[in-house]
Amino acid sequence: MKLLLTDSGIKNASIHDALVDLLGKPVAESSALCIPTAGYGAPDADPGGPWRFISGRSSSPMTELGWKSVGVLELTALPSIEKARWVSWVREADVLLVNGGDALYLCHWMRESGLAELLPSLPDTLYVGLSAGSLVMTPRVGEDFVGWKPPAGGDSALGLVDFSIFPHLDHPACPDNTMAAARRWAAQIVGPAYAIDEQTAIKVADGVVEIVSEGHWTLFEQFAHGVPFPEADMT
Repeated sequence: MKLLLTDSGIKNASIHDALVDLLGKPVAESSALCIPTAGYGAPDADPGGPWRFISGRSSSPMTELGWKSVGVLELTALPSIEKARWVSWVREADVLLVNGGDALYLCHWMRESGLAELLPSLPDTLYVGLSAGSLVMTPRVGEDFVGWKPPAGGDSALGLVDFSIFPHLDHPACPDNTMAAARRWAAQIVGPAYAIDEQTAIKVADGVVEIVSEGHWTLFEQFAHGVPFPEADMT
């Protein structure tokens, strides 16, 4: 599976170019399935959030990019649907557009629905995450981003990539997401961790990680709890 892990959707030309590159064809020739599920799990969730995501009326461009077709895949519904049926929908899609909200709620329903198990078998499918939709692919979200609490506790996510993400760096709507907060968060994460702003995305293809940015991001490369780590700060 190819990944484009965004902070706030397809916010600039560089991220859009990365999207088209990973698709291997124009957006207008590509079919999309959007997954709104995470939008129901956040502590401040409201029913308007998933609707704005699906309808393309949010501030994070995803579904409104001119896709050939857009369908909705609601993960909480999948356990009640014949598996072969919904799996065929996923396999036929060129791209999965995954909403923000609560990463651990999304992780829970990815596992419960069976989608998490299916994802590694989709080498040609592009996964585009928005905020929580990006965090869910990491090993851990960190305690700062635990809202909805999973039955087993903890902050573990799917671990389909080997780095963690601190999103919405220095965003006016997230006053607590400062660089100082990102450093404190990163000190509790084992392994590489990125802090990214809304103009930044992380592209993963064939195991190669590439930062796509017209904004600001930082890589923390610590290797164990409590061990000082080098920091690469990029603008």
